Amino acid sequence: FDIAPITERLKRFKTRHNYSVPLKPSILCDLDGVVWLMHQPIPGSVDAIFRLREAGHRVLFVTNNSHSSANEQAAVLESIGIPAVGDVVTASQSAGALLHVGERVLTCGGPGVMQAISDAGAIVVGRSDDPDLPKDLAVDAVVVAFHRTFDFAGLTRLSSTIRKGARFIATNDDATYPTPDGVIPGGGAIVAAVATASGVQPIVAGKPYAPMAELVRSVLGTLDVSSVWMVGDRVSTDGAFARTLGCHFAHVRSGVAHTPDEVLNAEFEGQDLASFADFIIEKHN
Repeated sequence: FDIAPITERLKRFKTRHNYSVPLKPSILCDLDGVVWLMHQPIPGSVDAIFRLREAGHRVLFVTNNSHSSANEQAAVLESIGIPAVGDVVTASQSAGALLHVGERVLTCGGPGVMQAISDAGAIVVGRSDDPDLPKDLAVDAVVVAFHRTFDFAGLTRLSSTIRKGARFIATNDDATYPTPDGVIPGGGAIVAAVATASGVQPIVAGKPYAPMAELVRSVLGTLDVSSVWMVGDRVSTDGAFARTLGCHFAHVRSGVAHTPDEVLNAEFEGQDLASFADFIIEKHN
């Protein structure tokens, strides 16, 4: 029995009716605490990404790490064996999407924030750690992110500028950041200090908030993400982001520690990304 004519007719039918076989659900994957710790791969994570892609799942890396640009993050992923050009979404990009062309921005953050401001067509007029910053500097927006040069002088400059009317944008409000040696203060700790000193709450761009959700939907090219899975180690960020998006949440224990009652609403609970890959590949086999 020759199946070739039937196969050819099916191809023509799909073309005429713009019909395609449904794709397997995309995977939104956190980086810090899921794929790596300070760029040191978590055992099994690189192979897990390979297996997910081989099984037909698109993997999009969604991170609140704002220090490096998306291209820099992709380059590091490439260096550990994970091709990722065009598949990295950062909180800095989300913050940049909130800026307007020509806006004058005072910032504190790394290269990722600077790149995002430039990509948005806004103008960096100063950094909070610049001791020679003019006191009468005209600023439209303040963008606050994780950086290691935060000090009292910078806090004074940032909070004063916000009190004068500049919009306050934060890349994320994660209080801590996982490393191989334990957690350290994250960008959210700096944001909290600026919010307290200025008396103004920021617009938060990253997970779990709406600006990042809009950016992810745009990158995925769909508004319906109900079949998508968000894989993360932080319930308050990744789990909440899954609720914001309206997608599934998979919790892994390879990053920030949580008590059992904190992860009750996770639809998958496992040790690491490798265990999630086993689960989802079997589920959709």
